[in-house]
Amino acid sequence: METLRVELGARSYPIGVASQEFGLGAFARACAPRSTAALIVADENTDAIAEKVAVSLKANGLHSSTVIVQAGEATKSLEWAGELYDELAELRADRQMLIVAVGGGVIGDLAGFAAATYNRGLPLFMVPTTLLSMVDSSVGGKVGINHPRGKNLIGAFHQPSGVFINTAFLDSLPDREYRSGLAEVVKYGVILDAEFFEYLEANIEPILAREPSVVRHIVQRSCRLKANVVEKDEREETGLRAVLNYGHTFAHAFEAVGGYGAWLHGEAVAAGMVYASTLAELLGRVDAAFTERQRELLQAFQLPTGIPEEWPAEELIAAMYRDKKTEAGKLRFILPTRMGHVELVDGVNEPLVRRVLT
Repeated sequence: METLRVELGARSYPIGVASQEFGLGAFARACAPRSTAALIVADENTDAIAEKVAVSLKANGLHSSTVIVQAGEATKSLEWAGELYDELAELRADRQMLIVAVGGGVIGDLAGFAAATYNRGLPLFMVPTTLLSMVDSSVGGKVGINHPRGKNLIGAFHQPSGVFINTAFLDSLPDREYRSGLAEVVKYGVILDAEFFEYLEANIEPILAREPSVVRHIVQRSCRLKANVVEKDEREETGLRAVLNYGHTFAHAFEAVGGYGAWLHGEAVAAGMVYASTLAELLGRVDAAFTERQRELLQAFQLPTGIPEEWPAEELIAAMYRDKKTEAGKLRFILPTRMGHVELVDGVNEPLVRRVLT
């Protein structure tokens, strides 16, 4: 197992990257030494992995209970958070009860939100099982649930005690879910690391074939890049962390208007990056070749780069105004200036956004 570290003072934590689940319990124990009990949260797709996690935890002195929730974006809701609160109350959970999130981004966000809010905060241990959650949502401390009027409108910053990434979990991940995660991987190249983007372009076939050494590299590099940003702007107070949301203003609107679940998050991000880059073109920040380069790589990974014509531009723009980056009623976007560098741009003209969408 290789270990990365997110340095946040008293809230620092390790990210372990391995190719098998052996050692998970010992790693969790080291991350949360005061915990003696755990609540494992998984969904219908990860219940078998959750059983193995429970065995490994028990072997290391952590006795656990497990809650299995419905799979899908709709589970990120107050209703399901309430189910977890009920279970924690039934278990008479104290402030050392370890919440173990076993699953993709939905499980991490839901379980993390429960951990952040029950008893004013419980320790959290992430066991991501999808590529997207490994490279993005399990790292950085953002947790939350959806509201009918917007994605992730209810949430908190709650750093985990540790993250255990087992890339072997990806062997059985459906192709669509795997490709969805690749969108976030591509994003890191665009926003932070031009050389990494070139690596992705040069390794399309082994990435799609899930060659173990290549997968470990893209996971480790993505986690390191995100950790570097989080260390400098943990709570999005300086604007630096906002760069991680490249393509997401469009993407969150696509998810809301298209209906949560119609597109996977990474699919929406893929199209969102192309639209954001096109917007940057119209503002004279990049040229058409820059956008085309992203489009070609995303298409090689079999990800969408355009939206259905029936999604109304007005509804999409209305959804964008509900985005968390909006300030004083003005649209703000993360836009590129060159490969490996993006910036937060204020007060983007609405007719220009409508032109991009149509």
